Amino acid sequence: MPHDVNSKLANLFLAMAASLQSNGANSYRVRAYKRAADTIAHMENPVTELIDNGDIQTLPGIGKDLATKIHEYLATGTIQAYEELKTPLPPDVRPWAALPGLSEPIVHELYYRLGIQTLDDLEILARSHMLRTRPGVTVTAEELLAAIQRLRIRPPIH
Repeated sequence: MPHDVNSKLANLFLAMAASLQSNGANSYRVRAYKRAADTIAHMENPVTELIDNGDIQTLPGIGKDLATKIHEYLATGTIQAYEELKTPLPPDVRPWAALPGLSEPIVHELYYRLGIQTLDDLEILARSHMLRTRPGVTVTAEELLAAIQRLRIRPPIH
């Protein structure tokens, strides 16, 4: 069935949207995945044809990031970012998602992709002002550093 890949990819993007939404990602990002899923599900031709022609980003709602994820899915059968969303965070890292400006998807990325594994690592990243450049981070370094200090004083009970 030529459109089977479209159906699978659309369902994967819907699952990613649901996971992002349940983990507190910003609504723009969630809508982007839903829109991409809808676009791909309603295509007349298999998405592989647009990949072969290099025209994938001509689809409504498919930008560079989603095009990269489509390429990744077609090459590997999975999308690493989705696999990471399904992988639970360690108990000592999970509370970071409650810090202002962060969310569980952002903490997943920090932990699994950037190797930020301790509160000290997170503090160093915040002090470097590099965290503010990450997509979805909506907090200043000063606000995050103050929240980290509060977390150090009153760690959550596991």
